[in-house]
Amino acid sequence: MAKKALGIRPPSDAGADARPRAGQLDDGRQGRRHAARSGVVNWPGTLLNGRPHSREDLLFQLRTCSPHELWLVIVDASASTRRHHALRDAKGLLAQLFDDAYRQRARLALLTVSGSAPKWQVQGLKASSGLRAWLEQLGAGGGTPLLPALTQAQQWLEARRKRFPAEQQRLLLVTDGRLKAWSGLTLVTCPGLLIDIERGPIRLGRAKDLAGALGAEYRHIDELGSV
Repeated sequence: MAKKALGIRPPSDAGADARPRAGQLDDGRQGRRHAARSGVVNWPGTLLNGRPHSREDLLFQLRTCSPHELWLVIVDASASTRRHHALRDAKGLLAQLFDDAYRQRARLALLTVSGSAPKWQVQGLKASSGLRAWLEQLGAGGGTPLLPALTQAQQWLEARRKRFPAEQQRLLLVTDGRLKAWSGLTLVTCPGLLIDIERGPIRLGRAKDLAGALGAEYRHIDELGSV
C-alpha cells in the first residue's frame, strides 16, 4: 500500500505546544516568517486537518530556520499486530517517516513494544539508512508492554528537555490499541499523534480511546493510505 511521507508536526503554530515563531524583522536571526504556497507538501499538518479535497487544503513546508526537532516513535510490535498485516503496513509507513526525518534533519528516538518489556533502539540520533535494515528485520510477537513504554518515554522526554530546552519534541505512537485496560496515564507533554493499525472484521477500537487519554491526535492508518 502506497503511503505519503509522514512527519509528526502539529497542524498549526497556535497554542502552548506550537513551534516558536520566527522573528518579525527581515534581518533577524531567523528572518520574517512567510506562509509557503508551493514546494514540499507538509503531509502531517495537512492530514491532521482532515483529508484534502483541493490544492487549497494542502499545507507546505515553511522555508525558515528553526530549532531542530526530536521525533520519539513508539512502535507496537506485539503478537496482535501480526493480524491482517497490521505490522507489515505499519513498517511501510515507518519507512516513509524515517525518510522524512532524514530530509528534515530531525533526530529520532525509537522505542519498540513487544515481549515482556519495551526496548530502546535509538535515543536522539540523527536519522540514518541503518534504520531501514532494522525495520526490515522487525517482527511481531509477545505481549504488549505499552504502559511501561509510555512511562519510559515521558521520563526520557522530560530529562532531555532539561538538556535541550529549545528542542521541539514530537511523539508518534503506532499501535492497534489492544490493551486489556490502562490507568494512571498522563497527557503527553509534547504534540502527539497516534496511528491506529488495528484491522480485521472485528475491531475493539481501543486505540482511539487511548489517544484521547493521552491527549494525542488520532488517525487510522487507512486514512493515511487513502490520501
